Amino acid sequence: MKPLLLLVDLQQDYLSSPGLDPDPGKVVQNARMLLAFCREHGIPVGHVWTTVSRNPDNRMQHWKRANVWRCEQGTPGHEPPATLAPVAGEEIIHKTGFTTPDIAALARERAVDTIIIAGVKTHACVRQVALDAWQAEFAVCIAQDAVASDDPLHAALTRRYFEARGIEFLSTADLTARLDASSSGAAASRYPPTRTPIAAARHVSEGWRATPITDRTNLVRRLAQVLSDHVEPLTALMANEIGKPVRFGAQEGHNSVEMLGCLVRRAEQGALGVVEGQTYRVRRLPHGVVAVITPWNNPLYIALGKIVPAILCGNGVAWKPAPEARAVSRALFECLAKAGWPKDLVQLVEGGEREAASLMNDDAVSAVTITGSSAAGYAAQEICATRRIPLQAELGGNNAAIVWPDANLPEAARMIAAGAFEMAGQRCTANRRIVVHEQCQNEFVQLLEKEAAALKWGDPAHEETVIGPLVSAAHRDRVAAIVKRAMTKWGKPLLPLGDVPPTVGAHEGKFFPPTILCCDDPAREIVQEETFGPVVVVQTARDWDQAIELCNGVRQGLVAAVFTTSRDIVGRFLDEAEAGVLKVNQSTAGAAIDAPFGGWKASGVGAPEHGRFDIEFFTRPQTVYV
Repeated sequence: MKPLLLLVDLQQDYLSSPGLDPDPGKVVQNARMLLAFCREHGIPVGHVWTTVSRNPDNRMQHWKRANVWRCEQGTPGHEPPATLAPVAGEEIIHKTGFTTPDIAALARERAVDTIIIAGVKTHACVRQVALDAWQAEFAVCIAQDAVASDDPLHAALTRRYFEARGIEFLSTADLTARLDASSSGAAASRYPPTRTPIAAARHVSEGWRATPITDRTNLVRRLAQVLSDHVEPLTALMANEIGKPVRFGAQEGHNSVEMLGCLVRRAEQGALGVVEGQTYRVRRLPHGVVAVITPWNNPLYIALGKIVPAILCGNGVAWKPAPEARAVSRALFECLAKAGWPKDLVQLVEGGEREAASLMNDDAVSAVTITGSSAAGYAAQEICATRRIPLQAELGGNNAAIVWPDANLPEAARMIAAGAFEMAGQRCTANRRIVVHEQCQNEFVQLLEKEAAALKWGDPAHEETVIGPLVSAAHRDRVAAIVKRAMTKWGKPLLPLGDVPPTVGAHEGKFFPPTILCCDDPAREIVQEETFGPVVVVQTARDWDQAIELCNGVRQGLVAAVFTTSRDIVGRFLDEAEAGVLKVNQSTAGAAIDAPFGGWKASGVGAPEHGRFDIEFFTRPQTVYV
C-alpha cells in the first residue's frame, strides 16, 4: 500500500457547525493522531479546504441563496485548528464546491495507490472527495472516527453505498495498524468473522411458528436451568474478558434466570392469544427471522432479553454479539445447545460493524433489534427504512439526576456515586450528569467525592471490587481524551480515588480513575457526549426551570432522576422530564426485570424492550374477517 492522507474541510467554520456527530473535539483528536502517524512514517499529506472570496463572489449556490459566508479566505473560520495546520511539503488544495479536481493529479504526482480520508462532512464534501478518488481508480479508505456529519442518517446511507463499492471505513487505530503492517510487510491482524447461512434460520423458523406455546415455554425453562447451573463460570468469564466485577457478573446471571421465568409466565398468561370481534378476529404472527445485535457490557441479560421473546413469539434468530464479548457469547450459545434448543433456531454470527450491516441487509431477516451506539442506530435506521422492516433500537443514554436542596443529600450522593462509577460507568443507565441547585452545590459535591472515595476499584475477580477496568485500552484512551479536552476549558477535575490505577495483570492499561468534573456550559462535549466511562459532570441550576432545561438539554433521553422531598417538584419532574425511564430518589442506574425499557429522543427507536412490548415488536398483527 502506498497511501496519501487527505484532510477534508477540517476548518473552524465547518467544525463549529451545530449538530455535528460525532463531536468535533473527537474528530479533531483522531485526525490529529492519524496525521501524526503519517508524518512520522513519511506518508504524504494533503489539505483540502473550501476557500471563499468576495470579489468575485465564488460561494456555492445554496450559500448565496441563504446569504451564508463560511470559510472566507483571511478569516479565522477558514483556518484549521492549530494541531491540524499544514507543515512544509504538504499540499493545500483549494475548492469552492464539492468537487476537488486536483486530487487525482496530486495522487499520481506522489505515486500513491490508496487515498485515506478524514474530515467533514461525511455526506457531502468527504463523500465527493471519496467519489473523485474512486472514479480515478484509487483504493479509498475513510477514517470512520475522524469524520463527522450534521446529517447522520445521510452519512449512514453514504457509508452503506460506499462499502458496497469497495470503499472501506476503518477506525483510526485499525488504519494505523494496517499502515504499520503494510510498511513492515506483515499482514494486519483482524479477526476473521464466522458467517453462518441465515437461510437455515429462516427454514427452521417456518416450522417453529407452528410449535405449541407449551413447547416453546418448556424450551425456555430448560435454558433457565442450564443458565442457573452455569452462572459461576459465566461470571468468571465476564470478569476475564470484559473486566466486569464478579459481583455484577453474578447479579447479571441471576437476573437473567429470573427474567426467563417472567417471560415464561407472561407467555402462559395468553399474551399471544387472539382478539375476537363480532365480524373479525385479530391474531399476531411472528416475523420469521429476527436479527439480534447486542453489546458487550451486559452480554447475557441483553442478549437473552431479545433472543428469548423472539423465540417465544415463534421467530427464528440470527444473533450477532459484540466481538469484545466473544468468549462469553460463545459460552451462552453453548448453553442453548445444552438446553436442547433446535439446531439453527438461533444462529451465531460473529464479527464487527460490517457483519452487522450485512446481517441487517440479508433478505432472510424480517426484523432487527439492536442495542448499540448512536452511530450504530443511524446505520440500522437507514438499512431498515430502505428494506421497510421493523426496527427496535436502544441507543444509550446521557442520564441526568437533579438534586434539590430539600433532598437527603448524603443518601443522594451515595446512590449517584454508585450509579456513576460502579462497573466503571459502562452501562447505558449510568449517571452521566448531575444537575444540582446552587444552594446545595458545594455541600453535595463534597459528599459525592466522599462516597466515590469509599468505592473499591481493582481486580474484577475480587468480590469487593465495584469499579473494574474499562473494556479495552482503546476505550480507556477515548475516555481519557474526552476528559483531557474538557480540562483545557474547565480546569482539573476531582479524582476521589486518585489517579494511580490498580495493577491488575491482564487488565493493565485499561483503568481510568473515577472522575467528577464541574462544567456549567451545556454545549461542551463533556456534557453532550456519553463517555461510557467512570466520569460524571456536575452542573449548577439557580431554579427549577434551569434545572429541567439542563436535564433535558442533550440529544439522548433514556433515564432521568430527581432527588427531593417536595411533592410539587416530583410532579413537575414527572410532567417535564424527557426520558423513557423516570426515577424518584433513586440513581438512574438499573431497571426492573419485567418493566418496559426504552429511550426517548436519540436514545431509542421503535417499541421499548421487555414487558408487554415484547409482543408488540416480535409479532405483527393480522386482522381476519369471517
